[in-house]
Amino acid sequence: MLTSPPFPLSANLAMHPEHNDPHLWLEALDSPEALDWVAARNAATRATLDADPRFAPLAEAILANLRDTRQIPYFSEHDGWLYNFHQDETHPRGIYRRMPLDAYRTASQAWQTVLDVDALAAAEGEDWYLDGVSHYTLAPSRALVSFTPGGTDASVTREYDLETGRFVEGGFAFPLGKSQVAWRDADSVFVCPGWEGAALTRAGYPREVWLLERGQAWAGARRLFAADRKAMMVAAWRFLDTGGEPLDMLEVSDSFYAKRSMLVTAEGSLLPLALPPKADIEAWSHGTLIVKLAEDWIQQDQHWPAGSLLAVPLDQQTGVLGKAHSLVAPGSRRSVEAVEASLTRLAVTVLENVKTRLQVFRFDDGRWQPVPVEAPVDGVLEFVDQPWQSDVLYYSYSDFLTPAGLYRLDLAQGGAAECLRRQPAAFDPTPFVAEQYSASAPDGTAIPYFVVRPRTLAFDGQAPTLLYGYGGFEVSMLPYYLDNFGPQWLEKGGVFVVANIRGGGEFGPAWHQAAQGAARPVSFDDFIAVAEDLIARGITSPRRLGIEGGSNGGLLVGAAMVRRPDLFNAVVCEVPLLDMLRYTELLAGASWIDEYGDPSDPADRAALAAYSPYHGLSANMRYPRALFTTSRRDDRVHPAHARKMVARLEALGQAALLYESEAGGHTGNAGQAELAEELARVLVYLYRQLMD
Repeated sequence: MLTSPPFPLSANLAMHPEHNDPHLWLEALDSPEALDWVAARNAATRATLDADPRFAPLAEAILANLRDTRQIPYFSEHDGWLYNFHQDETHPRGIYRRMPLDAYRTASQAWQTVLDVDALAAAEGEDWYLDGVSHYTLAPSRALVSFTPGGTDASVTREYDLETGRFVEGGFAFPLGKSQVAWRDADSVFVCPGWEGAALTRAGYPREVWLLERGQAWAGARRLFAADRKAMMVAAWRFLDTGGEPLDMLEVSDSFYAKRSMLVTAEGSLLPLALPPKADIEAWSHGTLIVKLAEDWIQQDQHWPAGSLLAVPLDQQTGVLGKAHSLVAPGSRRSVEAVEASLTRLAVTVLENVKTRLQVFRFDDGRWQPVPVEAPVDGVLEFVDQPWQSDVLYYSYSDFLTPAGLYRLDLAQGGAAECLRRQPAAFDPTPFVAEQYSASAPDGTAIPYFVVRPRTLAFDGQAPTLLYGYGGFEVSMLPYYLDNFGPQWLEKGGVFVVANIRGGGEFGPAWHQAAQGAARPVSFDDFIAVAEDLIARGITSPRRLGIEGGSNGGLLVGAAMVRRPDLFNAVVCEVPLLDMLRYTELLAGASWIDEYGDPSDPADRAALAAYSPYHGLSANMRYPRALFTTSRRDDRVHPAHARKMVARLEALGQAALLYESEAGGHTGNAGQAELAEELARVLVYLYRQLMD
């Protein structure tokens, strides 16, 4: 097994890539030369994949599934209304709509449109897509609505009246940027400006916090805090507490994981909270902060290990923390996934060996006490919504072969949850089985992974198999219903695999930190170990094995391809990081130094150079014909990563495919037709590489 680049990097290239990179010009996002180069690659990819006779029917089938009116319309509940964002053939950009709960229970389609994004985009002549809606909780007919041009992270934010269906005249409005805006009360907002001319961090995010009153010109706003440019970003918001007073918070992210939290007093002064840097405040309820630890903490002579979920009393007048007590203790195969505070309860989802458990607590006699709850345990339970001033919790539940159900559970009443809607079955699950296996990493660590396969699989190494992974930022890879891959992959004889490699959050902070910084190659080795285990079990073979990942997962599959090109015959590398010596110079890259390391630091640079996929390519190796995808509107991970990787492969005489979309950004925030085409393109590529 290769654990180092297949060829030695020259010292000059490692220390000064800009002097040795003939493809640096592709970083110029909109230069005519770069756009011509991209257009030629897009045309070649379309000629190969879109021209395949399977492409059009696939795209049509996927689009029909996306637009199936039986799909669950997920919502957020505000003041008796269920609000939902919906896209269809008539409204490709989407509408924001609502209906009462009683009508929803009857599967009614009598939605009331409160915002038409298509109409707005046409009226303003802008490429608007909805980026988010933030209702003012205490008067939810008022909302801060954000629109993104073509799916970028940057957006504009405006105040909207959901009753009149109009923007509020003279209301809050902020220009295009990566700003953070949050309600403080009905007549004031916290603003962290990210627009042109604002003070930004090195990573391009806001570094100042301002308080703006209704009707006040920006020149009259009050600046509450300014971080150093070396920080990652700042944020501010108000926690409402159903059991007490609201809490105004300001958070300074000195790096991706290290934070400083401060209480903002009514006068605008700041009271630092004595929390450890690697701690996340998950909720504020009944005068206690609910805190998840990513590092050990000694507080009042009590040692709390990383991964703990704690309740910490807070004196709002002084900012002094009281003695913490434990809600969920960490375990070797346990981690806290999500927390939601209701009127009288606290709901927590905990992963136990990558399966969800719901735990509920009640505030009683000054402490949070566990209470029993009925909830499914064998799949994935995800919180959907928790309406203000209630104990109602909405959650979804599914697994690889079970369509999602949307449930309503009254945490105070107990008993079984009410199923409001079920996703229609996209395929018959009977011929398939989902199993959990384990591979052994080079250091002996057991790496779990899920396999979804035909029950009658021959185990002769001939099954076309797609292995998916991520392995970063403490993000857990959980089972999910294969509504498109079921009929378009499983029913065609394919096997689908999800790897729970280190770098993720499946087993808490230690699982993540084992592949952080200079240890990043641990995640690559884990992924390769899963691939080898699939082959050893007779599920597949290198000829039939493909890998897929996006963003940090794009780095993962890019590194796996460079390290073990003999192991795979298909690589789907989406919106990837690949040039790890220049990633901090491109868009938001500097915000991830905590995750990967800093190329300007010699020690970090050596570690990054040792695994950077772009620099690890060699003329002496033969690589599978990979498919790289990106978006020109991606203002988080620069398209140059994918562009340059393809250019270098071509320069080495290797075949590669590139598709760079016009819109969608990093998260694919585009129309349903575009999403259907993207997935159809990936599937056709996989058919050609692994099945044909």
